[in-house]
Amino acid sequence: MSATRVSVGPAAGSAQAKVRRLVVFVLLFALVVIAANGLSGLLERLLRSGQVLAGEGVAGLALSLAFTLIGGPFAALLWWFVWRRLDEEAERAATSWGLYVAAVYTISLILSVTSLLAMAASFIADENPEWRSPLSVGVVWALVWVWHRWMWRYPARCPLKLANVPAVIGTYFGLGVGVGAAVTALGGLLDVAIRGSMELTSIVDPWWQSTLQDLVWAAGGGLVWWWHWGRGGARRLRGGFADVGLVVVGVLAAGLLALGGAGTVLFVLLRLAFDRQDSLMELLAPLGVAIASAAVGSLVWRYYRTIAVSRAERTRQAGVLVTSGVALAAAATGVGVVVNAALSIAVSPLAGGNARTLLLGGMSSLAVGGCVWWLAWRPARQHRLEGAVPLGRRVYLIAVFGLSAVVALVALLMVGYRVFEYFLGDVTGGSLVDRIRAPLGLLVATGLAAGYHFAVWRQDRSRPAAAGPGRKRMVGHVILVAGSDPEPLRRTIEELTGAAVTVWSRDDAAVPVPVPAGAVPAGAAPVAGVSEGDPGGRLADALAGVSAKRVLVVTGPGGSVDVIPLRG
Repeated sequence: MSATRVSVGPAAGSAQAKVRRLVVFVLLFALVVIAANGLSGLLERLLRSGQVLAGEGVAGLALSLAFTLIGGPFAALLWWFVWRRLDEEAERAATSWGLYVAAVYTISLILSVTSLLAMAASFIADENPEWRSPLSVGVVWALVWVWHRWMWRYPARCPLKLANVPAVIGTYFGLGVGVGAAVTALGGLLDVAIRGSMELTSIVDPWWQSTLQDLVWAAGGGLVWWWHWGRGGARRLRGGFADVGLVVVGVLAAGLLALGGAGTVLFVLLRLAFDRQDSLMELLAPLGVAIASAAVGSLVWRYYRTIAVSRAERTRQAGVLVTSGVALAAAATGVGVVVNAALSIAVSPLAGGNARTLLLGGMSSLAVGGCVWWLAWRPARQHRLEGAVPLGRRVYLIAVFGLSAVVALVALLMVGYRVFEYFLGDVTGGSLVDRIRAPLGLLVATGLAAGYHFAVWRQDRSRPAAAGPGRKRMVGHVILVAGSDPEPLRRTIEELTGAAVTVWSRDDAAVPVPVPAGAVPAGAAPVAGVSEGDPGGRLADALAGVSAKRVLVVTGPGGSVDVIPLRG
C-alpha cells in the first residue's frame, strides 16, 4: 500500500487564496492612497516655507504626518510581501493583481495629469497663481504612476490578466482631455472671429488667456494619448477591452460629438435664414463651439473608424452598427421634434417664433442624422444581404426595435393620459392637439424606427445565423506566420474562428518556421494543408475540427498553409 503525499497549504486557485489576494490588494490600495495624500500634504507645507506649521495648520500637519509616517511604512512593507510572492505564476495570473495595478495606475495618472496641467494653465491667467497645492499633488501622484508603470511593465512580475487595461484607459483618458480642450480652444477662437470682440470689452481677462489655457490642456491630453496609443502599444492591441474602448470612445463618443456639432451648425444657419427674432449676437453664440465640435469630432471619428476597419470582423461590424445607431437616434429625434413643431404651427398659426425655432431644430437633426444613417446603414444593401447573418447585426436589430417599442409604448401611455385628462378634467387653456403633440411626435418617431427594424429582423430570420448564442468558440488565439500580404488570410481566419489573430511576418518565405519546443503534442502533425488560392473554403475545412487554446497557421512555399494546434 503506497502512501500519498497531501499538500497542507491552500491551492493557488482555491477560494482561500483568492480571498487572501483580494484582501491584501484592497489593503495595499488603501495604504498607497493614504501615504500619497499624506506626502502631498507635507510637500505643500514645505513649499509654503513653513508658514502653515503653526496655529490653524497644526491639525492638517498632524494628519499629513500620520498618513505619511504610518501609512507609508505599512504600504512599503505590504508591497514588499506582495512583490516577493509574484515570482509564482499563480500570483501573477490573479485577477486581483491586475485589477490593483490598473486601478492605481489610472488614479495616479488622472490626478497627476490634471494637477500639473491645472498648475501650468494657472500661470497664464493669474499674476499670482496658486501653484503649490497642484504641484505637490501632481509630483507625488506622478511618482506613484511611475512606480506602478514600472511594475506593470516588469517582465517577470507584470500582471497576466487585465494587462491591457492601463494602456486602454490611459489612451482614452488622454483623448478625452485633449478633445475637450481642443473643442473649447477652437470654439473660443471661432467665436471671436465670428462675433468679433464687441461683447468681450467688459471682461477683465482678455480672450486669448482662456484660449491659451485650453491649448495647454489640449497639448497635455494629446501627449498622454500619444504616450499610451503609440509608444505604449495600445494601437497594436486586439480584442477584448481594447476593441470595446475603440468602439465606445473612438466611434460612439466621437460620433455623438460630431453629429451634435453638425446639427447645431445647420440649426444656426437655418435660424439665420428663416428665424431672425433674436439678435444677431444671440443667434451666432453657439456657432463657434458647434463648428469646433463638428470638426474635432469628425477627425477623431474618422480616424477610429479607419482603425476599426483593420480589426476583426466583429469589431468592424460593431463600428458600423454604432455609427448607424448614433445617426438613427439623431434622425428619430429630429422626426419627433418636426412632428411636434408642425402640430404646434397647425393648431396655433400665430404662435410663430417658438414653434418655428423648434421646427428648424428638428429639421437640422433629421437632416444630419438621416444622411449619416443612410451612408452607414445603406438600406438598399441591407435588403440584398446574402449568406449568413452576423450575430452582431441580429443583436443590433433586436436592441433597436425593442428599445424603440418600449419608448413608443411610454409615449402612447402619455398620449392616452393627456386625452383622458382633457375630456375628464376641468382643465382650461390649450387645445387637445397642443397637449399631445410632444408625446405624439415621440410616438411617431419611435414607431417608425421600431417598425422598420422589426421588418428587417423578420427578413433576416429566413437566413442562417453566422454565430448563434450557443456556439462555442473552438479556437482561442491564432498565430499566423506569413510572408508578403498576410491581410487576406488574417481576415479569413478571423471570420472563420472569431479568434484574435497575431501576424508574424517572415522575410524569406522559403525558410521553415520552427515550432517552439513543447508547443505541439508529441507525434502531432499539421492538421491540414490548404491552398492559398481558396482561403475561405479549404481553410474553413482545415479549421473545422480544430479545438485548441492556441493555433499556429504557417504559410509555406507553393501557397500551402499548415494548421497546427499548440499545447498550452
